[in-house]
Amino acid sequence: MPPEWRGTRFAESGDFPILVKFIFPNDKLSIQVHPDDAYAAAHEQAAGGRGKTEMWHAVQAQHGAHVLVGTKPGVSKQQVLDAIANNTLEKLLEKHLVYNGDTFFVPAGTPHTIGPGMILCEVQEYSDLTYRVYDYGRTDAEGKPRDLHVQKALDVMHFGKTGAGKISSLPLFSGSDRREGKRTLLSACRYFAVERWEFYKNMGGTAVRTGFSFEIAVTLNGNGHVSWWNRSQIDWKERRKHGHMDFQAGQCWFIPACLAAAPAAATHATMLCAYLPELSALRSELKVEHHSEAAIAKTVFG
Repeated sequence: MPPEWRGTRFAESGDFPILVKFIFPNDKLSIQVHPDDAYAAAHEQAAGGRGKTEMWHAVQAQHGAHVLVGTKPGVSKQQVLDAIANNTLEKLLEKHLVYNGDTFFVPAGTPHTIGPGMILCEVQEYSDLTYRVYDYGRTDAEGKPRDLHVQKALDVMHFGKTGAGKISSLPLFSGSDRREGKRTLLSACRYFAVERWEFYKNMGGTAVRTGFSFEIAVTLNGNGHVSWWNRSQIDWKERRKHGHMDFQAGQCWFIPACLAAAPAAATHATMLCAYLPELSALRSELKVEHHSEAAIAKTVFG
């Protein structure tokens, strides 16, 4: 990938740093945990050597849908081992009901599972390292129990308060006309930031940033068109000549760091936008927009 596409936050060539995907669970997923970068680098080089921090945004949720994220206060390793043996591990994890538009932050080391009855959009580090702790007695195609990774899971599992779970979002005012749409910061950490864009007409989009990162935009609903131009172009007439294309629900767009883009909806549209943040600059922007330190700490981590 050309350097000008990657941006300064992804200056060194290598594996793409983030993954965006949808999850459509029909049954409970296994209770699992992911290692952090340090553990993965020391013990999982053959699997890429990268840990996995992730976030989920609920695109749709049925009544009663829920996730389990993190351990309850006071839970110990021995209690986890006993609960695995007694098939009661769920009772040690924090339960969160899921509603449309909810966002969850799941840092590496957090035990978790996702239940049925929802559609989630997940943004994560580019890693597939998963340690399965409990699998509800399920078997593979040959009738054998699926592998568990209990010891590794306990090695990386974090207990107590970690910042994991359902989190608050923060409105962003720069770069958008609030009469025609809004930007909301859903979550940010050293690995990724995710915004939700809702708009009726023109939306400022990536024009508000300075080319430090590529962006991945996923259309959740609606349709319209996206115009883009090179960030070095200042004259508006020249910008209009650069390019445009229609978008529709379900599409995923890669926007190179060297381009600025502005989506415009035919009626109403919603997008999620993921990128690699500069956390210090992001915190400064949020302070300028009069968000308190306490509020920022509930959405921006690390």
